[in-house]
Amino acid sequence: MADTPYLVALALVEHDGRRALPLGGQSWTGAANAEDPGELGRSLALDLLLRLLQRSEQGGLRRLAGDDSLLLLEMPLEQMSEQLPALKATWLAGGDNGTLLAALRALSGRAWRVTTAKYEGVSFSPLA
Repeated sequence: MADTPYLVALALVEHDGRRALPLGGQSWTGAANAEDPGELGRSLALDLLLRLLQRSEQGGLRRLAGDDSLLLLEMPLEQMSEQLPALKATWLAGGDNGTLLAALRALSGRAWRVTTAKYEGVSFSPLA
């Protein structure tokens, strides 16, 4: 893994009847022993969700991978910029959710699904 990993938030969604895979990320320092992505992860997830909410004004929005629809991934910047675009393009063209999730997991040093439950707030659980 690179010296400074990158934390990437992404969502597997359908927007107005078409697949979309919006993402955002930021360098993540000092996280080598973190069990979850902490405040940076929450911030990236919130930013992504707010962008999705804004998009919903232009058409319907739905998750396409259940609880695996909102993810946080730790990966080297090189892998993100070199391999993630091809994975995204394949999935957008009709690729299988399971195949995409397996490829994302293989690229990531660590990966979490982001979920929420009433009265419990946001939680991160490892992506298996």
